[in-house]
Amino acid sequence: MTRILIAEDEARIVSFLEKGLRAGGYSTVAVDNGIDALALARDDSFDLLLLDLGLPGMDGHEVLTTMRSRGETMPVIILTAKAGVDDTVRGLQGGADDYVPKPFRFEELLARIQLRLRDPQTS
Repeated sequence: MTRILIAEDEARIVSFLEKGLRAGGYSTVAVDNGIDALALARDDSFDLLLLDLGLPGMDGHEVLTTMRSRGETMPVIILTAKAGVDDTVRGLQGGADDYVPKPFRFEELLARIQLRLRDPQTS
């Protein structure tokens, strides 16, 4: 089963994401801070990370930068309220595979997740 790590500190959003992703056949684990997100991102059992930028302890940009500096290639989709062009560019240049501003439509997020999880040989 495909496992998705959710790094989000808003419980309502976590609940919404987990419900939708589980209905779509995904397994989820959620953390509410950047330190735990970074620690779990090192675990090869996750297939994708949904990453909020405004995390306590260590913000999402720091999590992403550290992951990429360690050579981790897990797909990362930033899911954040920071919707400015500068934020989007910084996130993508920092190593994110995609950037989805809040509020978002779950169907679109799911399509982006499916795209990132495709076998690279078929993309």
